[in-house]
Parts: sequence; structure tokens; C-alpha cells
Amino acid sequence: MVDFAERAEHWKLLDNEALTRVRGHEFIARGLVQGAISGRHRSPYKGFSSEFAEHREYAPGDPLSDLDWRVYGRSDRYYIKQYVEETNLRATILLDASGSMSYAGGMAAERDGKRLNKFEFAQRLAACLAHLLINQQDAVGLVTLDTKIRQRIPARSRTTHLQTLIQELYATEPGDETALAPIFHDVAESIPRRSVVFVISDLFDDPTALLEALHHFRYRRHEVVVLHVMAQEELTFPFQRWSLFEDLEDVVGDQQIDPRSIRAAYLREVQNFVSAMESGCGRLHIDYVQMSTQQPYDVALSNYLAHRKSLAGIASRGSSRFSAT
Repeated sequence: MVDFAERAEHWKLLDNEALTRVRGHEFIARGLVQGAISGRHRSPYKGFSSEFAEHREYAPGDPLSDLDWRVYGRSDRYYIKQYVEETNLRATILLDASGSMSYAGGMAAERDGKRLNKFEFAQRLAACLAHLLINQQDAVGLVTLDTKIRQRIPARSRTTHLQTLIQELYATEPGDETALAPIFHDVAESIPRRSVVFVISDLFDDPTALLEALHHFRYRRHEVVVLHVMAQEELTFPFQRWSLFEDLEDVVGDQQIDPRSIRAAYLREVQNFVSAMESGCGRLHIDYVQMSTQQPYDVALSNYLAHRKSLAGIASRGSSRFSAT
């Protein structure tokens, strides 16, 4: 456990306010996951835990205490009760470190006396999520990316691994253009086991290509959670005066624009984009969570975890579309 009284600079990504807010929450995988140690998530393998799975015929050497005598009474044959094993979860956090993530705006929530830009929001969100999962004894890995994979850290469950993740998160800064979809395809092929993939991004890419890439994760039997981070100004476009709009990814260059002349068209495009991602994720049984930087990241995360828990008993849902704001 981290000694927050004497922590290094990078530990500021995990402040006490955030840890207090998410304390008591947990993340439970909906599907079957493959892990290395005993834990709280359902495994595809059969064992002898508390949840019944199926019967199999008795074989010499099986413990007599596992015989199902009721089945024997009906069939006059010996059967063993099999149960679903519980395992630890393997999670990979994909953090978008492209240039567009450096946008802050004046409506963002403050933390440590400053307004967080989208990347700082996502950075702390990833740190908080990693802390939560490792405290559950789950294994967590990290991939930072823009037009390429910037850094890849394999999933580990050791407490000391949290420091490695936090140090890398702290050292990462937003950089180049966005090219998420091709990287997602590469990552989908490289994760070796059924696991949970968290995507933390503003998703500034072609939605059709993005959804195809997210489908690749589902095809590989990974559970996917998309945490869609946007600034409130990007969602509402409240600007009134002629302004210089800076191109953070150097695609089209800076533009001098009258925002009133394009507001209706802009908001229509944003709504179409969000709707496409939301409905597409729903079809793929992917959790889609819209997060605005106007709301503190820890509040957004705890709201999502509480919402997810409230749906835990509804097996037919398989996915959740939820706005954390």
C-alpha cells in the first residue's frame, strides 16, 4: 500500500479525495475471464466453488462428498457436481495520448487548484481504475497510444506493479494525431487471454472504423468498457465571438471562425457522432460511458461503478449505455 504521506510526485495522480470516493466500489467482470489466481470473477474452467455449473459422471478417485445423491436416486447412476471456478481478472487500459486530449476549456472541473484538460482527466481516471483493480488482486496492464503504441506495460497483479503504472501515466504527455482503430486491431490480437479492455479516449476517429476495431475485441472474447472523455465545450459549443480555434493535432491548421455561424451544424455532427458510438457499442454489448470533464473524474467513475453494480443481476443486458454526468 502506498504511503501517501511521503509519496513521490507521480502519486499525485491518486489523491485522497478520489480514493475515498471509489472506496467500497468494485468491478466484477460480466463474462468469463481467464486469470492466474483465485479471485472474484467467473472462469471458463470448472472447479469446486460456490456456483453450480453442470454434472459429470463419477470417475474412480473423485471424492464421494461431491456425489449428487438426488441424481443417483433418480437415475441409479453416480454423478459429480461441477462448479464454476472463480479467478482474477486481467485488464488492459488503453489510454489515448493524442494531441486532441490536451484540450481543457474553461468549464472543466478543478483538482489541485487547476482545471484538468481531457488528458489529465483521463490520466487520473486510469490511475484510479488501476488502483481499484489491483486492490482487488486483479492484473492490470497499460497501453498508451496516438498514431502508434507509445508504451505497453503487461498486466500484473502485484501491489508494486501499481507504481510502475502510475509512473508511466505521469510521464506520458499528449502528442500526435489520432489513429485509434488500427492500434486497437493490433492490441486485440496481442492480449493473450479473455479479459477486460478499458478504452479511455475522446474517440476522435472515424466511428465506423472504431466500431470495427472494438468488434475485434469482442470477437476475441474480451469484455470492453469505453470511457468517452469530452470537454463540456465540445458537447455544447457555447462560444459567441469570433475566435481563433487552435488545431491541436496540426491536421488543418488554426482557424479564425465565427462560432455562431457553425453552431447548429457542429452540434448536429457531434450528436450524430455520439449516437453512432453509443448505438454501435450497444449492438456489440460494450459498456459505453460518456464522461464530461466538467464533472470530477472520481465522481464519474464512482457513478459508473454504482450503475454497473445496479445492473449486475440483469444478465440479459450484457452491456450498459450510461452517461456519468
